[in-house]
Amino acid sequence: MSEPQDREEQLAYSETMAKMLDEQGRRQKAAKIVAVVQHALGVPSLAGLRAVDVGCSAGFIADELALAGATTSGVDIDEPGLAKARARFGERVDFRLARGEDLPFDDGTVDVAVLNHIYEHVVDPEAVVADIHRVLRPGGLLYLGIGHRWQVIEPHHRLPFLSWLPRAAADRYLRAAGKGEHYYERYYTPAGLRRLFAAYDVWDYTLPVLADPGAFAAGDTVPAWAARIPEPALAAALPLVPTYVWAAFKGEARPAGPPLRVAPRHVG
Repeated sequence: MSEPQDREEQLAYSETMAKMLDEQGRRQKAAKIVAVVQHALGVPSLAGLRAVDVGCSAGFIADELALAGATTSGVDIDEPGLAKARARFGERVDFRLARGEDLPFDDGTVDVAVLNHIYEHVVDPEAVVADIHRVLRPGGLLYLGIGHRWQVIEPHHRLPFLSWLPRAAADRYLRAAGKGEHYYERYYTPAGLRRLFAAYDVWDYTLPVLADPGAFAAGDTVPAWAARIPEPALAAALPLVPTYVWAAFKGEARPAGPPLRVAPRHVG
């Protein structure tokens, strides 16, 4: 499944991607993350839990995990982003310069890990996913916000079908659109994502979030009228959804929160 690793690391991503510094937008995403994690674990808060945000950049999501009660660490190779994070939130969050494939935590010591729109940026996604599995305790939870190759509009460059193309063609498309020289991000197909996270027991929260955006703080991306769409219609539209929301347990488990209008689906 791995491609040749011919990319350099993105060492200062927050300096090139303005949305990483959009505090309101990042905190809105964090609210969704916290809501999904709390439902999956069946807890009213994250108090007493240890959380790690892998790819934390400027730290807004990590800060929200801490405000929700978790003892929180943020990990990244983005030194400018980490400097901003420490300056703002260093009293609440332990920020560390480290790679996702070499996390600075002992085996089985983390309750909750977050990997939100990160896997397509790292040089070796499989190594990152494996090391998160290592540090999670049995029954621990990995929150996943993950795009896939068949998304219609590529989110970083806002070009249709960019992620569908072979690497050389994607580079030519990007240059023709005047948006850069090389297409860096690498997305997996939905089947490839299932293989990537095969060591976990994965539950898909994408439809529950679409069906009840209010409950999952997803009103920024999901319109309120989506709550009126019948479940079969939502399910039929799932291949068109650009981002999946998955809750991945270390070991066999199932979501422990209260019943929802649309229940999470077991991925495997």
